[in-house]
Amino acid sequence: MNETTSLTSTRPEPLGDERSGFTAWPLLITLCGVLGLLALFLEGRPDGDADFEYPVTAEDVLGLDYVPYRISGALGYLLAILLLVTAAVWRHRVERRFPGSVGATVVSLGVVATAGITALTYGWRGALGNYMPGAMEEETYDAEGLYNYYIMTDFSPYIAFVPLLASAYALAWMAFKERLVSRGLGAASAVLATALLGAVLVLGVPGLPAMVLVGLVVAGIWLAFGRSPITAGPA
Repeated sequence: MNETTSLTSTRPEPLGDERSGFTAWPLLITLCGVLGLLALFLEGRPDGDADFEYPVTAEDVLGLDYVPYRISGALGYLLAILLLVTAAVWRHRVERRFPGSVGATVVSLGVVATAGITALTYGWRGALGNYMPGAMEEETYDAEGLYNYYIMTDFSPYIAFVPLLASAYALAWMAFKERLVSRGLGAASAVLATALLGAVLVLGVPGLPAMVLVGLVVAGIWLAFGRSPITAGPA
């Protein structure tokens, strides 16, 4: 490969030359979002009833069903694996094709970081499902011990997805600075990430960034069916 070919291969084609059609691999991103939402909301909450009288106590936790926590923990592990696979595919299809893209690197770093935190936090959820009344190791911890596990799993699975906000901003950078994804997708990514961070600052709820999972669902479909240089032409 000569020097001219090496240089031009890292540059995106003009947006007007993009190939329209369907590209399958971005649907891995959508699958991560769907699996993440399923794992996230499979939990039990003693304060789920509007008539619940606070505060939540250790005795309240004993009344929860262990099954949702068991399933959530397993789905969380599957999600961690799928996130790593998605990061590897992204590296092969995007980073190696456009090695000068800072945004593409940040996207994959956010996904890998999320995978690591997800494995930890959903491990806690699975452990709670294994120790609660009726589960396989139900007598391992007393009510206070289970309560501590419950507190750890109250927000940690939601917090696991914070690094994906960096990935969302990186998509915006790729759209407006590097011209590698459509500007519509970049704008939507920036608005979503900013709205979630702003909501955390205003409301003080640390788990709100988990709603970036909805953005994953949309982004994967957008890339699969839309027009972006990273999905145009041979990878």
